[in-house]
Amino acid sequence: NFVCCLRVEMFVFLSVPLKSISVQLHVRDHVASVHSSLQYVNEEDRPLEAMFVFPLPADAAICHFSAKIGEQEIVAEVQDKESARDQYDDAVSSGQQAFLLEESDESSDVFRLSVGCLSPGQNASITIVYVIELSIQVDHALRFCLPAVLNPRYTPAASAASVPEVSSACVIPYTLSLSVDVRSSDRISRLESSCPLDPLEFLDAQHTHAMVNLSAGHRFDKDVELLLYYENTHRSTAVVEAGAAAAQSGSLMGDPALMISLYPEFPAEVMSSLASQREFVFLVDRSGSMSWKMHHGKGAQKRIESARDTLLLLLKSLPMGCYFNIYGFGSCFECFFPQSVVYSEVTMEEALRRVKSMSADMGGTEILQPLKHIYSQPCYPDHPRQLFVFTDGEVWNTKEVLDLVKSQTFSHRCFSFGIGEGASTALVTGMAREGSGHAQFITGTDRMQPKVMQSLRFALQPAVDDISVDWTVPEGVMVDMLSPPISALFQGQRALIYAQIKGQVKAVNGLIISSLQTKYNMSIILCVSVIKKNCCAAWQPLLTPILCFILNCCNTCFTVFCINADPLSELISDGIPNLAITSLVRNLITVPAPRSADGTASTHLLNRSMITSIYLLPCTLEPEPRMDPLLRLVSLQKAAGCWELNAALADVFGKTEDEVTNHRPAQVDGSVWATVLALIWLRAYKLDQRVEWQFVAMKAASWVRSQKPDGLSQCVCEGNMLLGSQVTEDALGI
Repeated sequence: NFVCCLRVEMFVFLSVPLKSISVQLHVRDHVASVHSSLQYVNEEDRPLEAMFVFPLPADAAICHFSAKIGEQEIVAEVQDKESARDQYDDAVSSGQQAFLLEESDESSDVFRLSVGCLSPGQNASITIVYVIELSIQVDHALRFCLPAVLNPRYTPAASAASVPEVSSACVIPYTLSLSVDVRSSDRISRLESSCPLDPLEFLDAQHTHAMVNLSAGHRFDKDVELLLYYENTHRSTAVVEAGAAAAQSGSLMGDPALMISLYPEFPAEVMSSLASQREFVFLVDRSGSMSWKMHHGKGAQKRIESARDTLLLLLKSLPMGCYFNIYGFGSCFECFFPQSVVYSEVTMEEALRRVKSMSADMGGTEILQPLKHIYSQPCYPDHPRQLFVFTDGEVWNTKEVLDLVKSQTFSHRCFSFGIGEGASTALVTGMAREGSGHAQFITGTDRMQPKVMQSLRFALQPAVDDISVDWTVPEGVMVDMLSPPISALFQGQRALIYAQIKGQVKAVNGLIISSLQTKYNMSIILCVSVIKKNCCAAWQPLLTPILCFILNCCNTCFTVFCINADPLSELISDGIPNLAITSLVRNLITVPAPRSADGTASTHLLNRSMITSIYLLPCTLEPEPRMDPLLRLVSLQKAAGCWELNAALADVFGKTEDEVTNHRPAQVDGSVWATVLALIWLRAYKLDQRVEWQFVAMKAASWVRSQKPDGLSQCVCEGNMLLGSQVTEDALGI
């Protein structure tokens, strides 16, 4: 997270001065401090004033920055931005050594480091320390990511004028070492990574302290992702950090700090009393980069394909009676419906039809205008708006976007998803933070669907609000809240409270009792032991003299090469027949082209006199990959929750329609039989993907109950015989 990044395409011929990165990760329960040391050398034959760009997580808090050149070490101090720039300029102009670290005006997850007067052959050592909360994943793991796509590049300061783009590098010229130290009040279950690690070493008998290192020889060509698992994920905990010994008592650093982690569980009667419908708005990135693969492994989907599958799952999981709409955005935007519509069989099928044709064909990434359009739409009474945002990029006006989301805090919740390596942490985490929602990142071989369905679960849950926090502490002790007031709590969604303890604390290992009071007259009592211690989909610009496009003639696909003077042998193998298609080529040939950068469609006209010869090559189209069986089953479900008994459903089960029909109990309706079979199949063969189909199954079970059918027990028995399973009737929830 501390490597430097500048536009690769602009500076590909410059040497890269970064030689090594050493990262030490210290995890304390849900918070991590990251110590990064970077070693640079000026390999130019002249003095250099260089600029390094450090992408940092948007919600990171930098607590230390220092730089060392030779024997001289400079430790940073916080100053007003303009004052710091003036002092830096004065130092450089007078030939003094100086450093300037500042947050980018354009994006809160980019820091610029200006280095003045780096002599030829001179080494520089940069140290940065920051603290960050670890995000929670679908399986309750805590996630830390050191992204490889933010690779170091540098340029003379005068050439860096804007937020650098995120680009993946093919050649990694520096070394990386990473060590992880974990201490927790809970037992550590395991630590996993997308990269090879040395064996996890436990340093105490209770398994609350462990260490691990990144294996030697790691090639930093993909994100280093760490997933930390604790045994008692949902237990509320509190951690106290003692004040600094050298600091004065009563000062910010001198008094102990407290972090309370809450996983609220509310009574069922409270949750049911708060139940309400929702309006769901899905905003999907359709810029050109969404045609890229999700990862570099075998069988990887394109990002837009994964987004389409996810929308299918979302649309099938929505409850009857809600409102919904889908937006696609790039350089421009479009919406499926003029305004959100009631969820029904008709509107769902119309939306699915349009989802199937969604492509990454809308140019750049401009999210501000579609957001303004969404927020301009009136909200439906008793249907709180839930906004789901899917994007793989970053935008130039991040702060303006976040200000807009923040201005709508009380009218909606925002759930954001960063797709692929390089998605802007400032944009993705910022939108979720300002929209009181949840942010997720889908990288490497992660599947998008389970993470999105976790957020849907959060979006469907009612919020418990009007929360007050009272502290019961010994006499002479006060508690000052450091974090913003909690505006809402959601069942099963972690909330952190930070506070500082002031006054005489006689026992560090004492007992703290905290009471959270809500307007529903519920008290959540927390008693805890206190412990120390982020050709291609869009054609390349048409090149002269070669023009390549596709003709569809007689349902056969041909690739057409239009050649001026270059010999065909440079492009295609010998022996290709020259087909006479004069009748197809009039005086003007219209060439379909992709959308231009501003999102508008364009057409190129080629005069026939420009063409020397035209060759048609039969083109073998790759067959469409067969849809995943789970998605095939989900795609067949009706909006109300049931399935119809037909050949398509039988094929999902690996049966013929006759086989499925002949096993149906006589007294059971065909749709009830089909729906029970679907529920059995999900339980028997897709239990490991339950997060993805949980709402589909809930709708189905609810529909079966509403039919009040006879012979359900026999139906389940026959279904198990047909599908070769042993699922109980109770497990189906029918």
